[in-house]
Amino acid sequence: MAINAVKGTRDILAPEICNWTKYEEMARKLFRRYGFEEIRTPIFEYTEVFSRGIGEDTDIVHKEMYTFADRKGRSITLRPESTASVVRSYIEHRMDLQARVKRLFYIGPMFRYERPQKGRYRQFYQTGAEVFGSSHPYVDADTIEMVVRLLRDLGLTGLRVDINSVGCRECRPDYRSALQEYLSGHREELCEDCQRRMNNNPLRVLDCKVPGCGEVVKNAPSIQDHLCGGCLEHQHQVLHFLDVLGVTYQLATDLVRGLDYYTRTVFEVISEGLGAQNAILGGGRYDNLVKELGGPDVPAFGWALGMDRLMMVLGDRQLSTPDPTYFVLPIGNELAYAIETSVALKDAGHHAVVLAEASSLKSGLKQISKAGGRFAILAGESERERNILILRDMENSAQREIPVGDLLKEIENEIAE
Repeated sequence: MAINAVKGTRDILAPEICNWTKYEEMARKLFRRYGFEEIRTPIFEYTEVFSRGIGEDTDIVHKEMYTFADRKGRSITLRPESTASVVRSYIEHRMDLQARVKRLFYIGPMFRYERPQKGRYRQFYQTGAEVFGSSHPYVDADTIEMVVRLLRDLGLTGLRVDINSVGCRECRPDYRSALQEYLSGHREELCEDCQRRMNNNPLRVLDCKVPGCGEVVKNAPSIQDHLCGGCLEHQHQVLHFLDVLGVTYQLATDLVRGLDYYTRTVFEVISEGLGAQNAILGGGRYDNLVKELGGPDVPAFGWALGMDRLMMVLGDRQLSTPDPTYFVLPIGNELAYAIETSVALKDAGHHAVVLAEASSLKSGLKQISKAGGRFAILAGESERERNILILRDMENSAQREIPVGDLLKEIENEIAE
């Protein structure tokens, strides 16, 4: 009996994988232009990294983490997100001593046990960026503009930036109390999860996607009416810098994020083509997290982008045209001649595969056609004796003789066309 992939996971195959690799290449180049360095953290951490960092009362920690005991009985968790891991690494390696402002980005898999649905998997992939060491509102705007630029470079349109402030430790308690008082009058209209959240983390009710809860929160108090002077000024400056940077946005006063560590700025980038779960990416400021995880009192800002959802938005759009693969087909006993030809192609930076197992010209051409090959290079005894090769176009079966010394030039001409 065949063994299939675990539910909620998938294999990413060609040609789809071409968009993944091209996207990662574009992202890395862009992030480096903005002064970011790549970081790769382990895919599992001690559980407390996430329970302390994300928050015990969040859905992620409460019911979505893959947690297990290792052989020494220590609680280990597959990372459900990367911000807490990056913060752990920032603290452990004393990056605060390396630079006043540290900019890091990551690309990799995350794991959450939740119901698989459109664009959502139990093993999923994220790109993220984190800035440590600055509370300046320009950092918020600049880091948002960076990811908007990335999406624009990918050719995406019809996107919306929603932004809000969730306040700070000074003003959020008053809003929390006002929200709890309002929600207590609508308790029976809330889903079971939100009835629990109402007491432990009422801001999470604002993020619930259950329609009934959505109706309740439409008339809930706005956090904008409870922000302190410092948070209002920070928000004003962030929006000002977004205007300067040319980023179009809308103030979404009911926007919160599903993690406890956020302070002040929160934002999402929305794609209307994804249905109810329509956020491609989101993030915000988390000025207290580094200290809460045992590090120095360092402010921070970051975001994470769901790569699986991004690929859904891209659809059939190709980010790049793959370079053609040249299949070198030995005829008769001329395998060495075919190998020499393939080595020359690879040395020049081209893709070349020798069909050493082909039993005949006919079977070799059939293999190339089945593999979707565009070009075949035929290398037989007659060709070797005359110091030529035969280049065959698999689309129209046209073929021509090419002197060995002219092969690379002819191939460059084919690619240019």
